[in-house]
Amino acid sequence: MSKITKLNLTRLKMESFGDYIRRLRVEKGLNQTELAAKIGLDSGGLSKVENGKKELKENKLLLLAKALKIDVADIKKQYLSEKFAEDCFKYKCPEAVFQLAEEKAKYYKSVNIKQSKLKF
Repeated sequence: MSKITKLNLTRLKMESFGDYIRRLRVEKGLNQTELAAKIGLDSGGLSKVENGKKELKENKLLLLAKALKIDVADIKKQYLSEKFAEDCFKYKCPEAVFQLAEEKAKYYKSVNIKQSKLKF
């Protein structure tokens, strides 16, 4: 991997959710007013999301993914990872929290899969 690619990868991992949305919006050639209208916000509201002054409601993620023509899983990954990281920083969580959270997520997935196989 080239140095530039490594730097870009690091930048993409560290960009805020708002920066992520702004980057995708610009790449798609949309202005704030256009994207905001597609997701049910005004341009001021979208500007606040992009600048980290307002949190986007989770129910807007599907609309955002459709408007930007990307997979909703990618939007959710960025959205939820930022919320998790912010909470960990806020509560000064030890590193062990990350491993425990991963283990719990795997457990919840396995329980959900087992329950979906049950026939009633």
